[in-house]
Amino acid sequence: MKLQRGVLAAVVVAFVCSAAVVAQNDKKQTDAQKKEIQNIVKVVDAAMAGQPAANDLGLAWVREDVLKAQGNKEYVPFTVSIDPSKVSGGNIAFYWRVVSKDAAAPTPTAAPTATAGQKKDDKDQKKDDKDKDKDKDKKTPQHAYEDITFIPVTPSQQPMRIARSFTVPAGNYDVYVVAKEPTPDKPPKNAPPQKLSLLKQSVTVPDFWNGELATSSVIVAQRIDPLAAPLTPQQQADRPYALGSMEIIPEYEHKFTKKSELSTFMLVYNPKVDGANKPDVMVEYNFYQKAAGQPEKFFNKTSPQNLNAQTLPPQFDLAAGHQLQSGQAVPLASFPEGEYRLEIKVTDRIANKTLTRDVTFIVAPS
Repeated sequence: MKLQRGVLAAVVVAFVCSAAVVAQNDKKQTDAQKKEIQNIVKVVDAAMAGQPAANDLGLAWVREDVLKAQGNKEYVPFTVSIDPSKVSGGNIAFYWRVVSKDAAAPTPTAAPTATAGQKKDDKDQKKDDKDKDKDKDKKTPQHAYEDITFIPVTPSQQPMRIARSFTVPAGNYDVYVVAKEPTPDKPPKNAPPQKLSLLKQSVTVPDFWNGELATSSVIVAQRIDPLAAPLTPQQQADRPYALGSMEIIPEYEHKFTKKSELSTFMLVYNPKVDGANKPDVMVEYNFYQKAAGQPEKFFNKTSPQNLNAQTLPPQFDLAAGHQLQSGQAVPLASFPEGEYRLEIKVTDRIANKTLTRDVTFIVAPS
């Protein structure tokens, strides 16, 4: 049975990794937005100190993916959802903070104080105050990533999904996400407080820079669209699954009808290369059918995908930053209704190493 509809070719993927907009876009933010940011930062600070927070808008974590970025860092697009019917106005403030769980807390040191009976003149006092501010900055833990945006709400979209990203080194992190109704300039008397949701999600970011064979997250896609031109930094921030010359529209449910197809995307990292700087990687896609209370059974497979000097473009060069892409679009018409596991087996023939990745999905009635 021929399952394979299409195999995605190797491409070059460039990631745009922006720094925190909180710091960079102060000049572009209105006074009301700046005040909103201050209020949200206080809420997150309180949550980090252990205080509970509300979830008025039904904020929920949907998924995260991890891909290799630049400068020994990893790129993490993530998606959350809210219930737009619970939003009173036409937009929300959306903030996320990424905090390392691995970094040791700094040890504060006491600032020097004047001895009893000693009086300092204004010049000396100003110098001491300036030094104290510097010491405070040194003692304040720096977040791994922090950003904010203001998003229009689409009431008809149920649930409303919001995708954004952050870029961090490998490690373990807590991600704090806040969605909040904006505070009006002049709130009506006795008006209820603006609705707010906060969630905390733990995320482990693998190391793709250690030279070991690895893959990005396997992304199941609704579709993959070509991009006619590179996105602007703001477009990239709003559409974090736009990678280089293409944009992935993720499939969140992993539930399909027999009229659908299963489309996957991933990048293979750190394969060994031959004398021509070409890898020799084989990717196999094996499908297993699952049944309640029974061992899963092999169902079918596609033809192995070979990524090597004979199949890759002549100009393909890992040393030049080209990235090795694998993916398939498999029609599901021949799949009986039920649960399945796709096993993706990646073999580096030069290094004689193998790894596997799994994707579970359901084929449901039309």
